Amino acid sequence: MKKILSLCVLLSSISAVNVHAEEVDCVTTSWKLIGSNHKVCVQAYDDPKVKGVSCYMSQAKKGGLKGTFGLAEDPAQFSLDCRQTGKIIIKSKLPLQEVAFSEDTSLFFKETRVVRIFDEKRNTLVYLAISRKIIDGAPANSISTVPIMSWTK
Repeated sequence: MKKILSLCVLLSSISAVNVHAEEVDCVTTSWKLIGSNHKVCVQAYDDPKVKGVSCYMSQAKKGGLKGTFGLAEDPAQFSLDCRQTGKIIIKSKLPLQEVAFSEDTSLFFKETRVVRIFDEKRNTLVYLAISRKIIDGAPANSISTVPIMSWTK
């Protein structure tokens, strides 16, 4: 019973940081006879705690019948790029490390997570995208930095 409770707490903490991504567009990488095609999709995320920073992530999405019905486990293949898109306004004190965004990449137990790291010494926000599996993890990762600078139009 303790293990089930621990798993429920872990699952609820993972889904608590889901931020709505705006899908920019997708490009087909492999045509499938039945079901949707394999593709790479680009999504935009606006940092919920740092106004003026947007991140773009490209991520591989599996097609076929499983992909069509949302049952496929997407591969841990992605790229991340974050940019200053306006005057940077930090809404509250930032911890040195915090999950900024996460997205499930399978029906159960796998997600892509973007962690914001504040490099106080260099006055820079570091965004690290990782693929997580609850059981064994995954080494896939991508990094992007945004120096906190003044914004002039």
